[in-house]
Amino acid sequence: MNTSSDIAAVVLAGGLARRMGGADKALLPLAGRPLLSHVLAALGSPPRPCAISANGDPARFAAFGLPVLADSDDTRPGPLAGIATGLRWARAQGAQALVSAAVDTPILPGDLLERLRGASSGMHLTHARAGGRDHPTLALWPIGLLTSLEDYLARGERRMMGFMALHEAIAVEWDSPDLFVNLNTPDDLARAEALLAQRPKTCSTGTAS
Repeated sequence: MNTSSDIAAVVLAGGLARRMGGADKALLPLAGRPLLSHVLAALGSPPRPCAISANGDPARFAAFGLPVLADSDDTRPGPLAGIATGLRWARAQGAQALVSAAVDTPILPGDLLERLRGASSGMHLTHARAGGRDHPTLALWPIGLLTSLEDYLARGERRMMGFMALHEAIAVEWDSPDLFVNLNTPDDLARAEALLAQRPKTCSTGTAS
């Protein structure tokens, strides 16, 4: 995993914003753009293969022009199923690893992938941590973990940190308390709007607006 071209990206975009009116979280507006656009801008630069992990009608994401990967297990076993599907897709792209992020965690550092990759020791599983809190959806997954993950899911296991513990995942610490804000309520969304307003303006990637 020495170059960015070896890494594909997946945004975990499943789930409804039940505490925000039941809308599709991925399409909720933040600073004038859908949450999904913010996460794709962070993961997809420089350009790399990107996909969206989501169940339901894929047409709702047509404006993004990206593959939409549905879980192969219709029991909806959670984000690890999306990672497994993403790893299969990334392997087909010729990638050596998959970087993931949840769509409701749109405030990401520009050095997310660089630092996760730097801590990977070649082919090691790494994930983000901030303020002592683990963020397992923000992770770099070597393709070689796919068989182990499939076995883990087949045993009925669902916990991301449980799988990471099995593989002695490395936590990469960020100091800023404003990173990795998880958006579950209207108050969370308002806080994220305020945080983004304080950031320097940058160019966005070619994602839907």
